[in-house]
Amino acid sequence: MASSMDLADVPSVDLMTELLRRMKCANKPDKRLILIGPPGSGKGTQSPIIKDDYCLCHLATGDMLRAAVAAKTPLGIKAKEAMDKGELVSDDLVVGIIDEAIKKPSCQKGFILDGFPRTVVQAEKLDEMLGKQGTKIDKVLNFAVDDSILEERITGRWVHPSSGRTYHTKFAPPKVSGVDDVTGEPLIQRKDDTAAVLKSRLEAFHRQTEPVIDYYSKKGVVAELHAEKPAKEVTAEVQKVLSS
Repeated sequence: MASSMDLADVPSVDLMTELLRRMKCANKPDKRLILIGPPGSGKGTQSPIIKDDYCLCHLATGDMLRAAVAAKTPLGIKAKEAMDKGELVSDDLVVGIIDEAIKKPSCQKGFILDGFPRTVVQAEKLDEMLGKQGTKIDKVLNFAVDDSILEERITGRWVHPSSGRTYHTKFAPPKVSGVDDVTGEPLIQRKDDTAAVLKSRLEAFHRQTEPVIDYYSKKGVVAELHAEKPAKEVTAEVQKVLSS
C-alpha cells in the first residue's frame, strides 16, 4: 500500500489519469482470457489493445517467473533453485505464481494469459486453481494462421538493431533495400526469423498446443480468430467475440 507521502509525490495529472482509468474500468465486465497462437500470429499486437479495452492485467509467465525470482518471494526462491540446477520450473510452481499475480489490484477485472498453459496438464492445474477461487477461463482466443502465411510474415522481417525499427520486405519495405530509412545503417535479420528456425518452432507449437485447444473446445470457450487478416480487422473480430 502506497503511503500518503508516496502519493504526495505523484504528479496530479498522473493521479487524475489513474483515477479516470479506474472509474472507466469499474463498469467493465470481468474477463479471464488465454491467448494461443504461433509466433508471428499477431498476439503481441492485439494483447495491449485487449488489456486497455477491458482493464485486464497481462500475465506473461516468463516475465512473472523472473519478477518472482528477483523479488525473492517463497515461490520465486523455489523457482530459482530449479533454474540453478538447470531444471524446468514445475507446473505447480508456475500456477502458484499466477495465483499470486491475479490477486493484485491491477488484475481485479481479470487477466490475459500469454504463453501458458502449453500442455493439457498445465490447463487442468490452472482450471483447478481458478475453480478454488470460484472463477474460470471465460475465453480462449485462438490466433489461427496458416503456416505458409507465417513464414512470409516472419522471414521477411528485418530490424535496425540500435533503434528497434522493423521493416518487412513485402509489407513495410525500407526506402533502400537492406538499409534503415532514418540512419542509413544496415538492417539485420534476427536468427530466429529464418525459415529453418520457424519450422521447428511451429512444429513444437502445433504438437504442444493443439491438445490444449481441444481441451478448451470441449468446454465451449474457444474463439477461432482469422489471424491472417490485417491487424485492424483482427481487433474488430476480437471485440465482437469478447462482447458476445
